[in-house]
Amino acid sequence: MSSSAASETRNALIAALVCYTAWGVFPLLFMAMAHSGFTAPEILTQRAVWALLFAAALVLATGRMAQVRSVLTTPATLGWLLLSTVMILINWGAYVWATTQHHTLEASLGYYINPLLNMVAGLFLFRERIDKWGWVAIGSAAVGVVLQTLALGRAPWLSILIALSFAAYGVIRKRVAADAQTGLFVECLLMIPFGVGMLVWLSQAGQVVGFASPAHWAWSVSSGLATVLPLALFAWSARRLPLSTIGFLQFLAPTLQFAIGVASGEPLTLLRILSFVFIWAGAAVFALAALWRKRAERQAIKTVVDAV
Repeated sequence: MSSSAASETRNALIAALVCYTAWGVFPLLFMAMAHSGFTAPEILTQRAVWALLFAAALVLATGRMAQVRSVLTTPATLGWLLLSTVMILINWGAYVWATTQHHTLEASLGYYINPLLNMVAGLFLFRERIDKWGWVAIGSAAVGVVLQTLALGRAPWLSILIALSFAAYGVIRKRVAADAQTGLFVECLLMIPFGVGMLVWLSQAGQVVGFASPAHWAWSVSSGLATVLPLALFAWSARRLPLSTIGFLQFLAPTLQFAIGVASGEPLTLLRILSFVFIWAGAAVFALAALWRKRAERQAIKTVVDAV
């Protein structure tokens, strides 16, 4: 590997680490906003409104306005993005509510099982094959969810909603002929009627604090920046890193969320710990299997090249 290629790989790894770390510490931002007087609905609304500003800046910086115009004039693509917008709003809403109502552990569970749920979606929707290790990972996660249900005395609905909405979002975006930056900008554009309408409704109910002071303005704007910047880093790094590396790193975010939930005093019973042990085991099998497949592919390619 040349020095320039090695440098680009290193930078991509750093960008991915920053991205997943940012996603992992999101609860701290939302908890701080809640402490400053923001309700969960307002946090979601401010995030939806201010993300448009930074998504637009990203599209302009990367020269994608032509693709934006193409998407906006293609009804089928616009329809899919409208559906993905609904899914991401559900995901954001559930996540913001969870992290501001002392359910961060449930939020982390949702993002642990999301990659495994993606495997199931790939099987049924895209006819992708799941090997025996994939089924072991899915089975382990399923046991973890059952134990979590027993520990909570109810189904972990927030975890399930977060995982399902994000998996659905991923499936929809897989079908859309638009890159990450373009798609996000159009989604943010489609969120504006919801965001403005919610702000007006919350304002009439006396539940808007985002414009009360410079500090509150800063919190509002930061929620938009925190939404767009990690995605930009992810889009850049994902094109330069092996999928096996991404497979490992994607579990960094829920691990940080789990740590934040524990540090903030959320109840962690023995049965709940056991449920996460099964979830972690499933995540580990998923990541190690991805790494093994990647190495096997490289070895197969090397064997063919050597034979030639």
